Amino acid sequence: MAEKKANTVSLVWDIAEPIAEKLGLVLWDVRFLKEGSNYYLRIIIDRDDRPVDIDDCVNMSHAIDGPLDEADPIDTSYSLQVQSPGIERELVRDFHFEKNIGEKVTVRFIRALNSQREYKGVLSAYQNGKISLTLPDGEVLEFNKKEASWIKLDDFGGFGENE
Repeated sequence: MAEKKANTVSLVWDIAEPIAEKLGLVLWDVRFLKEGSNYYLRIIIDRDDRPVDIDDCVNMSHAIDGPLDEADPIDTSYSLQVQSPGIERELVRDFHFEKNIGEKVTVRFIRALNSQREYKGVLSAYQNGKISLTLPDGEVLEFNKKEASWIKLDDFGGFGENE
């Protein structure tokens, strides 16, 4: 089923990306998930010039509805959700990391690294899935993206009282 989900995401991405661009949006991510007994197709959009608002989500939803129905890439009942990546956006795709070099992030590891599962620092480098995180004390932590449960922008700070 994982390959089917990946294929679904890829097909929807190919449909959604040009529509998003035409609307002045950036396609941030596409996720096809099963939660409980329900399936959800989440199209996550962003903007370079300002935060995403409800009108952006509505416009994208209306614009993609017909092309999705026509292409019919999903053979089960699902709910379409168009949303913003949010303030603590999760970094998943290569372009997410490349775009956010120099930004503060929080990383949660699958397994503890140096007896700790969560780190905060500055995303200092990214190449081919290899991440460098500069910690507040200046130490550089290097790891593979696959070792992390998630990596999110840390727009709320949390590096110390002065920041």
